[in-house]
Amino acid sequence: MTDTANPPPGFNPENAPRFGLNAQYTKDLSFEHPMAPRTFGMNAAPQISVNVGTQAERVNDTMFEVTLRILCEAKHGEETAFVVDLHYAGLFTIANIPPEHIEPLLLVEAPRLLFPFARRIVADATRDGGMPPLMLDPIDFLQQYQRSKQLEAEQKQNQNLA
Repeated sequence: MTDTANPPPGFNPENAPRFGLNAQYTKDLSFEHPMAPRTFGMNAAPQISVNVGTQAERVNDTMFEVTLRILCEAKHGEETAFVVDLHYAGLFTIANIPPEHIEPLLLVEAPRLLFPFARRIVADATRDGGMPPLMLDPIDFLQQYQRSKQLEAEQKQNQNLA
């Protein structure tokens, strides 16, 4: 057990590593239901595609805005049944973290914290739009980050060969 009342000698709380979520908010939300009211009489479930992306921007020395974009499109054949486009963001404080750990924090841990709230917004938007709520499966942001780093490395290698 750690004794928090008696910090170790030389400990300065101002130099302690910090990673925290300060605020979260919907930056942009769009729901379109172009086939309404025809979708209400359809028996077949639509084909649904989900695309998720993350973006991080520095706000100041210790604060970053991380935006999670979720784009869901449902189609009946070639016709679009509905589209949900959500940009959900959070303001994160990062201080006294080694530089090599900042990008994974912003593109893995921050979206992992934001996702449950964004998932609920997508479900509510589809339900409020007259459709069954779209419950997104959990996302492995670490795997997504590793895949993007691998693609970057492959593109860099291909550019060097050209």
